[in-house]
Amino acid sequence: MLDIKKLIQGDNRTAAKLITLIENNGDSKQELLSRIYPYTGKAHVIGITGSPGSGKSSLVEELIETARGNNLKVGVIAVDPTSPISGGAFLGDRVRMQKHSLDKNVFIRSMGTRGCLGGLARASKDVIKVLDAYGCNIIIVETVGVGQSEMDVVYYADTTIVVLTPGAGDFIQAIKAGIMEIADIFVINKSDLGDTKKVAGDIEQMLDLNSPSKFKWRPPVVETSTITKEGIDHLWSLINKHLESIKESGEFRNQIRKRLQLELLETVEEKLREYLVKHINQKDDMDKVLDDLADRKTDLYAESDKMIIEALKSLTGEI
Repeated sequence: MLDIKKLIQGDNRTAAKLITLIENNGDSKQELLSRIYPYTGKAHVIGITGSPGSGKSSLVEELIETARGNNLKVGVIAVDPTSPISGGAFLGDRVRMQKHSLDKNVFIRSMGTRGCLGGLARASKDVIKVLDAYGCNIIIVETVGVGQSEMDVVYYADTTIVVLTPGAGDFIQAIKAGIMEIADIFVINKSDLGDTKKVAGDIEQMLDLNSPSKFKWRPPVVETSTITKEGIDHLWSLINKHLESIKESGEFRNQIRKRLQLELLETVEEKLREYLVKHINQKDDMDKVLDDLADRKTDLYAESDKMIIEALKSLTGEI
């Protein structure tokens, strides 16, 4: 059993081992997460999402640099595509952040999606808790290249940043993907390439068409360049301003409640699924059920209802 006290004290090895255990769904995962839960809820979670090639990793690197300049402890969850051979992450993001690898106050973890849709790895929400308990002031979650439905980061981040680039059709993609609705801050990266004003203007026009937020936060549009460092300090200032704004308005508390409701329902669903699958696999008359289905003597809906009722009766009996 891992020593949770070491994690709370900021032990790097313990954090790494616990994250690995969570990714592999180890037997002690639930107990360990329960023990660290009282030490969570302190970090500012920043989600970075956007299309592949928009410079998300380079932008994350600059944010790490800025946070460390403010003496903050930083955790990074970099979600990479999964290798079809090993099932692990391709580690491209970690390679791009090498200059922080020796900083004991920066913890970077690459995670493979392992087939999970939504732009995040299945274990991401639990790893956020580990890094929170580990003592990170800032936790940056970088999604795999966002598509039209890969927007799960908004459920787990306090501040969501959508990264776009000029001249790449990102604006049209943003409309298609519904990204206009999840962004707290828009970043037009690679501004050194030029043609950013047109993208910025288009985004502002779309924001004008949206209904004003009752929390009075209009997503700002920031032009940045990780080569010239343009706009990085301004972006950092807006990230902190957004956190202050949602706390003052009460939206921060609402976000926490929505997040906890989502996680609670996901946990209940996961546990019920595991129990149902285990119960169904133990059925002695499964062959007969399959034969009846094949012969059209019954149907999938009727049999599934029966199995659920039987499983729940068995579960209440065990309790």
